[in-house]
Amino acid sequence: MPETDRGPTSPHDEEPADSDGPRTCPECGSEHVVEDPQTGEIVCVDCGLVIEEASVERGPEWRAYTEEERVAKARTGAPTTPLLHDRGLTTEIDWRDRDAYGTALTPERRARMQRLREWQRRLRAQGRERSLRDALGEIDRMASALDVPTSTREEAAIIFRRALEADLLPGRSIEGVASSALYAACRRDGVPRSLDAITNVSRVDRDHIARTYRHLKRELALEIAPAEPATFVPQIVSALGLSGRVERRAIEIVRQTAEQDLISGKSPTGYAAAAVYLAARLCDEPVRQRDVAAAADVAEITIRKRYHEQADALGIEY
Repeated sequence: MPETDRGPTSPHDEEPADSDGPRTCPECGSEHVVEDPQTGEIVCVDCGLVIEEASVERGPEWRAYTEEERVAKARTGAPTTPLLHDRGLTTEIDWRDRDAYGTALTPERRARMQRLREWQRRLRAQGRERSLRDALGEIDRMASALDVPTSTREEAAIIFRRALEADLLPGRSIEGVASSALYAACRRDGVPRSLDAITNVSRVDRDHIARTYRHLKRELALEIAPAEPATFVPQIVSALGLSGRVERRAIEIVRQTAEQDLISGKSPTGYAAAAVYLAARLCDEPVRQRDVAAAADVAEITIRKRYHEQADALGIEY
C-alpha cells in the first residue's frame, strides 16, 4: 500500500519550535524574556525564572584576586586612546633588546630590530598622520611639564583632531595649535593653568597662542566659561607654603568682591594672587608681593593694584 501522510502520533514525532521566534516563559507565559550577557542565562524578567543556563563559560579560564594580577593575566592590549595618532591600534616594537624569555639579543638581531623600529616609525605616520603624531607628542610634553591630568590631555587631543579635520592648520604652526588646544582643554575642564603658564612650556610666544586659541574657539564653537579666579587660589597658596586658613579667606575675598563686579575685564590669575596676598596679611601670615608675583607668574604692579581695589571694596585699611 502506498504510504499516506499522517499527523504526529507521539510527542517525539512533532517538529521542533522555531528557535528564532519569540520566547515565552513556561511558568507565567510572559514574553518579556532576556539573555544575561555575562552568564548566558535566559531569564524571565516578570517572574525571575531561569529558563536556560549557559552551556559555555564566556569568562576567562583564569582567576585573579587583585587588579595587578588581573592586568598581568589579561591577553588584550591597552584601551584605545586619543593621545596616540593611531589611537594605539598598531603594533608596538619594544625598545628593550630582549626576546619573549627575557634573554638579551645578539648584536646581529639588535641591529635588525633597530632597522625594524625605524621603518615602523616611518610607515606608521605619513602626511597628516605625521602632523598629528608631532602635535600629540607636543601636547603630552607640555601637559607633563604642567602636571595636567590625563582626562584634560585627552580633551586637548580631541580638540586638535577636530581642528585638523576642519582644516584649520594651514597658515599656523603645529606647536601653536597644540598649545592653544591644551589651553582650551584646561579652560573647559576647570584646570587652573594660565595662558602665561602654557607659554612658559610652549615653543611659541604668548600672542601667537592667544590668537590661535580665539580662532579655535570661534571656528570649533567651543563652549568655554570665563576662568574663575578662585580656581587659581589653591595653586598659589600651595606654592607659597601658606595655611589652609589663608586659602579659605582668599576664596572668600574673591567671592565677596565678585558680587561688586570687580573681576570683569581683569586677569583671573592676578586677581587671585592679590586675594591671596590680602588674605595672608589678614591671617597674620604676611608674604612679600614679590614672592606672590613669582608664584602666580604675574607682575608686582598687578598685585598692588588689585590688592588696593579689593581692600577698598571690603572696607579694609591698608
